[in-house]
Amino acid sequence: MDPSRRLLTLGAAGAVVAALGMAAGGAWPDEGLLNPCAGVLPPELARHGVVRDAWAGLDATQVMDMHVHLLGTGDAIRSPVHPHVDGLPLHEVFQHGAGFNEAEGSWRWPLAWAQRRFFQNASCVQEPGVDQAYVARLKALLQDFAPGARVLLLALDGFHDEAGRPDRERTHVWVSNDYCATVAQGADGRFWWAASLHPYRTDALTELARVHALGARAVKWIPATQGIDPASPRCDAFFAAMARLNLPLITHAGDERAAPGDDALGNPLKLRRALEHGVRVVVAHCASMGDGKDLDGGANASPVSNFKLFERLMDDPKFEGRLFGDLSAMTQRARAGDLKRTIERGATDWQGRLLNGSDYPLPGIMPLFSTPELAQQGLITATAVEPLVRIRRHNPMLYDFVLKRQLRAGSRTLPPTAFTSTNFFNPGPTPGVGS
Repeated sequence: MDPSRRLLTLGAAGAVVAALGMAAGGAWPDEGLLNPCAGVLPPELARHGVVRDAWAGLDATQVMDMHVHLLGTGDAIRSPVHPHVDGLPLHEVFQHGAGFNEAEGSWRWPLAWAQRRFFQNASCVQEPGVDQAYVARLKALLQDFAPGARVLLLALDGFHDEAGRPDRERTHVWVSNDYCATVAQGADGRFWWAASLHPYRTDALTELARVHALGARAVKWIPATQGIDPASPRCDAFFAAMARLNLPLITHAGDERAAPGDDALGNPLKLRRALEHGVRVVVAHCASMGDGKDLDGGANASPVSNFKLFERLMDDPKFEGRLFGDLSAMTQRARAGDLKRTIERGATDWQGRLLNGSDYPLPGIMPLFSTPELAQQGLITATAVEPLVRIRRHNPMLYDFVLKRQLRAGSRTLPPTAFTSTNFFNPGPTPGVGS
């Protein structure tokens, strides 16, 4: 039985509930419920015109998918040398391997359980041996890209409380810095990696220096799920150190739906503090979900679209050269409402300020995206739908790249610099986007 069938038999009812919730639109998924994991990309698709068009005018050695999640269950470290994390002291849990917290026995257990199975199905892996299979799958997907293209793997630190103590019960998923670095080192230069560390940790500055020395290209946060307030003075020393090391911050903004947390911490305006310290900030998904408090409007200000708050920051001339937008997940059904505006601005005053990422494995979660709906909205041509849908069944990461190269708002398209972000993550003094 193939992986998708096993996953279906494991928990059809819970998976369906999760799928409908994540679709965030109520419509039945028109590209299927589960990833069919169709195998190697057929030669006729690899040579298709939409794929050739995607690479036209790009230097593949500068192409990077800068938002790729490294996930695992921790089975890669179950050995006499590295004991399973269940046996480690709490303060060491997030320093080893990767894992999920399914919150068994709590109110969120059924959704968390089903969500993990969706992530595994999206990446075509099954138990046992999830960790090794996930990495092998990433390497296989990258083979369909032109030689020289890279991905940036993302670590994810756990939730920490106000005192900087790790809290496993409030952590949904974690990927340690050492595990992320180890995976990246075994990929012949095609995997780069971003560290993740909570700024409230007592060892935050020491750990930041350590991961920088290990080769981390950035720091990744999801404030809502990690318990980070980016506007807190407690982040000042951390931001100052990031600026000295020239490490960019890739941070989620807007509402967070992949894991529970406090969405108020994802208000884009809270990122001013990092920007004012000189940190280069990449706002994941261009903050394209939900409404946030207008922190500039006083106590009685009405909520404002998080995307509009992000636009406000982008329009501030003080932050040009420091503030950037990440295109990952913006073609999702729940986020596509801000996509046309992003294309328009990317083709004009945001040129050089957008970076592309896939948010893999999310493009493999079938209900989250609808290629036909993008055509109905005039964002891609009708003739592109069929090959894109077929590519997605084999390689969701390639699908994301080719789809975004097809996007258009009238005569405007996303600038080529959005796809050539390798220089941005190169060490050295203030690199720019593009080649």
